Amino acid sequence: MINGRRRRVLAAVLLALTGLAVAADLALPPDMGRWDGRSAEVLDSEGRLLRAFPTAEGAWRLAADSARVDPLYRAMLLAVEDRRHGWHPGVDPLAIVRAVGQAVRHGRVISGASTLTMQAARLLSPQPRTLSAKVTEGLRALQLRRRLGGDGVLSLYMSLAPFGGPLEGVRAASLAWFGREPDRLTPAQAALLVALPQSPERLRPDRYPDAAKAARTKVLDRAVAAGLIAADVAAAANSEPLPTTMLPLPMLAPHLAERLVAGVGPGSIIRTGVRSDLQRALEAVGRAEQARMEAGGDLSVLVIANQDRRVLAHLGSGDWRVRQLDLSRAVRSPGSALKPFIYALAFDDLSLHPGTLIDDAPQRFGDWLPRNFDDGFHGVVTARDALQRSLNIPAVRVLERVGPARLAALLTISGAELSLPPAAEPGLPLALGGVGIRLTDLAMLYSALGDDGVTRPLRYRIDMPEAPASGRLVGAAAARAVLAVLRDSPVPDGLAGGQGIAGRRRVAFKTGTSFGFRDAWTVGVSTDYTVAVWVGRADGAPRPGAAGRQAAAPLLFRVFDLLPPDGPTRPVPEPDHALLRTTPPPGLARLDGGGPVAATQRGERLRILFPPDGAEVEALADGVSLSAAGGRPPYRWVADNVPLPDDSRFWRPTGPGFSRLTVMDSTGQRASAAIRVQVPGPPEN
Repeated sequence: MINGRRRRVLAAVLLALTGLAVAADLALPPDMGRWDGRSAEVLDSEGRLLRAFPTAEGAWRLAADSARVDPLYRAMLLAVEDRRHGWHPGVDPLAIVRAVGQAVRHGRVISGASTLTMQAARLLSPQPRTLSAKVTEGLRALQLRRRLGGDGVLSLYMSLAPFGGPLEGVRAASLAWFGREPDRLTPAQAALLVALPQSPERLRPDRYPDAAKAARTKVLDRAVAAGLIAADVAAAANSEPLPTTMLPLPMLAPHLAERLVAGVGPGSIIRTGVRSDLQRALEAVGRAEQARMEAGGDLSVLVIANQDRRVLAHLGSGDWRVRQLDLSRAVRSPGSALKPFIYALAFDDLSLHPGTLIDDAPQRFGDWLPRNFDDGFHGVVTARDALQRSLNIPAVRVLERVGPARLAALLTISGAELSLPPAAEPGLPLALGGVGIRLTDLAMLYSALGDDGVTRPLRYRIDMPEAPASGRLVGAAAARAVLAVLRDSPVPDGLAGGQGIAGRRRVAFKTGTSFGFRDAWTVGVSTDYTVAVWVGRADGAPRPGAAGRQAAAPLLFRVFDLLPPDGPTRPVPEPDHALLRTTPPPGLARLDGGGPVAATQRGERLRILFPPDGAEVEALADGVSLSAAGGRPPYRWVADNVPLPDDSRFWRPTGPGFSRLTVMDSTGQRASAAIRVQVPGPPEN
């Protein structure tokens, strides 16, 4: 009879408390300001912390998920703080009855009745420990339990509980005291983390080791009594040394993390594609490299996945502790690092072939007389040799053929930001670094070559939708042809083939050196990865003799050796394309001077008679008629970057729309026409 009456009383108490909770929840919602003001976090590709940022109060308050902490820690916490957490609604009536009874019998408070939910409420809104504050905590606890559920309350407590000094939450505590996330803890570690919030300053293991050890032992004894661990496990845990110092929280990819949190609110969690192990190794390489430089020397490195443009590792400077400036965003002259795109554009137009012969001889372009890096001239060379040896005269001649304004427009449309003097137009010096560009943009352009010419922005965050392809830099055949040339570039002295560990990786790479040795660049592309390296001084001062080949290329290959092996080479989209043949077609055997003046000196200029530029034509049964005059036959036609068979007189378009036709003669002259094709529909009945 008494037990039945007690159950009815308890039921009535629970019902009354639930009603109060609902009314209070509607009228006075809990203040979640401390939760909302937690630390912003930047995570790696697997959700591990790269870098956290302190709260406005200077605390390290990291969000914790109760499902991602060690189960033993969670079990110990409930055994010590709230055994009936899964049963009560936030306030434990049995604990209240027990605490009141003990106080009446002994005339003083023997034990408290706070649940973990009530402690979470107190952590959200700290108040003096008075009776009225206890009542308020109880009401708030009912609110929180109703809103968040049992696991949500645990996550809240594990995020806000104090652990000594500026540490708040079990993740910050585990990282600072043990150097690891709390998903895997030893029994000794779990016990210490349960004990610390009871008196976080008095129990700090770095200051009061005896008190910390006694508190840890007490938790271990409770765990044995609750059947969570065996007595011998507890004995072994008791002998485990305590941490003697508070470790700094992770600080990986600090420049990138700082840029990503700029403008986001407190508590933001940003997921990147950075691989922590790779980033850690890259930072070690960067520090070692910078230590060998003269005072003021620095570097920046990016590692990119070609498939989706994820930034896998980022080095804004050799050592963030020395220089917080992100040098990957600095606008610098690329030297010869843009030359591959000049050749790629010419290859894409089929105005050049890797085997095309080019005169590397003195030539004046207006008032400008460029010279090669070695101050010499090399006679007749192939386009392949010219690019591999980074010869300046051939590159300028090819740029004159394709047009510097066109190249600049293409790079800009592809997402690169080029920096030219105010009111200046792109000119031929573009070939030799007469423009400013960021390492990030240069890496993005090279990664497009590694993806068959498809352009995409670099992907710094993987918690946001992947950006669609933004267009094409060049066609797949042109991109493949450029990379094939660069794979055979001579490697820097002292490298064993420069092809990665044990020669397992082939890297297409290009170096660049700006005027006065101010900037040294190397960008390399393998099947799966693009690595971009800049070496120089933050203040832009010269570094005599520090060319890209000596100063940046060796670092590039060291970074490639940090990467996993590449996957299988993708099949060539157009294996029979003229660019991928060893011998150029007759019309591309040799590059002449190009330009209207040279063409006039040869005689009548090559021109398209039909279809004329800007025309709207109808494709008949045989296709579109092709006719040209001038120049030196035989003619070779290209439609939408696809070569037509020799002696073609008709072109059959695949469908209606805009197309571009190009004709070339045997000397390399070119003429183009942009047309709109109409395909006649079925005859009317």
